[in-house]
Amino acid sequence: MSNRTIEVTEALWEYLVRETVREPGVLARLRQETHELPTAQMQIAPEQGAFMTLLVELVGARRALEIGVYTGYSSLCVALAMPADGRLVACDISEAWTQVARRYWVEAGVSDKIDLRLAPALTTLDQLIGEGATGTFDFAFIDADKGNYLAYYERCMTLVRSGGLIAADNALWNGSVADPAKNDDNTVAIRGFNARVRSDPRVTMSLVPIGDGLLLARKR
Repeated sequence: MSNRTIEVTEALWEYLVRETVREPGVLARLRQETHELPTAQMQIAPEQGAFMTLLVELVGARRALEIGVYTGYSSLCVALAMPADGRLVACDISEAWTQVARRYWVEAGVSDKIDLRLAPALTTLDQLIGEGATGTFDFAFIDADKGNYLAYYERCMTLVRSGGLIAADNALWNGSVADPAKNDDNTVAIRGFNARVRSDPRVTMSLVPIGDGLLLARKR
């Protein structure tokens, strides 16, 4: 038993992934290909992917949003967890990175579930609101530019239904949020975002120390 979150050593992390994460081969191959990229740190951890799969199943998500696709690991986790008629609107601005994602979506047989929109995410989210999609999404995952997290969150609060779930990645920002000496723009933005969600009476929230910190907000 423990009264605080234990330290995850390299050996413990390897055990966690090896012995407890059910990672389909297509996800493992995508993770390995992404690992070779100079921007590989942008990909979520496999244990976080497994956790998100469980969250999507728990909320019974049929419509989901993703803000920040990168090479598609998180979107693949979400799409695989949704039923055959599920739909994921995936927002990104990179043609190159999402080309990798598209290959693996096809291989996994979920490309027909994913509506990839290559445009600034705020533009896409505002278009969805303008089209009357308010309150129609079950799940949203935010993992993009940190300076816009609050703006993404507010759009997701409009688009996600009551009882739906918003998840935001990098909420611990590699520990910088707890270091008063770190005051760069991204760290300040994440601190502000965490504080805003914590004080938001519209949601029930928890910051889970998995990966780089996953903030969960359930819309009341």
